[in-house]
Amino acid sequence: MTAPLADLLIEPVVRMALTEDLGRAGDVTSQACIDAEARLDVAFVARQDGVLAGLACARLSILTLDPAARFDALIEDGAILSPGSVIARVEGNARAILSAERTALNLMGRLSGIASLTRIYVDEVAGTGVRITDTRKTTPGLRHLEKYAVRCGGGVNHRFGLDDAILIKDNHVAASGGVISAISRARAGVGHLMKVEVEVDRLDQLAEALTQSPDVIMLDNFPLDQLVEAVAMAGGRVTLEASGGVSLKTVRAIAETGIDIISIGALTHSASVLDIGLDVSA
Repeated sequence: MTAPLADLLIEPVVRMALTEDLGRAGDVTSQACIDAEARLDVAFVARQDGVLAGLACARLSILTLDPAARFDALIEDGAILSPGSVIARVEGNARAILSAERTALNLMGRLSGIASLTRIYVDEVAGTGVRITDTRKTTPGLRHLEKYAVRCGGGVNHRFGLDDAILIKDNHVAASGGVISAISRARAGVGHLMKVEVEVDRLDQLAEALTQSPDVIMLDNFPLDQLVEAVAMAGGRVTLEASGGVSLKTVRAIAETGIDIISIGALTHSASVLDIGLDVSA
């Protein structure tokens, strides 16, 4: 199972979401309809097949509004879900549980959707040795959670931001005077622990990049025949990443070219929310 995120990293997102939902007056429906001391037993239940992620978001949503609530997780993030899978059982103050319900489901459903889509891609390239990775195409403010969800689905993370790795894109190449100049300047400007990746979109650019020995070369929107040629040109000297327009229809064929990494923005920007519900226990 994927190592869980510390609550310290999740709590700000949960509190922001609860504050947005509760507004200026709190949950006026629950306040009007339910006795202040009423108790409730509920369960988080999957409505469809998928992979779980974001369990801590649900737990913290409940406990923020009722610190004395009992939250019993029955499975862990990364677990395979099917319709009817019981994720967790909760007992606590009825008003608090119902006030936290939508925040818990929004976050867990969103993250589980990302984990589920990632798992589909990972399974599609099984046996090739290729790793599926995400991009920075994430929901603002949720990147650390969405990238965690990718890991829950069996994928790996690309850089988290602009500060943890150098990625020389096509516009950087154009602005710095070419591939060789861009890589040379990048190497000279950072410490020995900073990895350098460069994006190329033609085989002649790949040849130039190889002379500078970057850590990773991204092959942007290369057709399959050119990916095969690129792998042969690199000869295992550098990690090769394929990116651009990858879909479930094409990912297997891309993987079979001998590429090392396939990066897919859709893992985070196009994943559907996984349907999870909160059911009151009979």
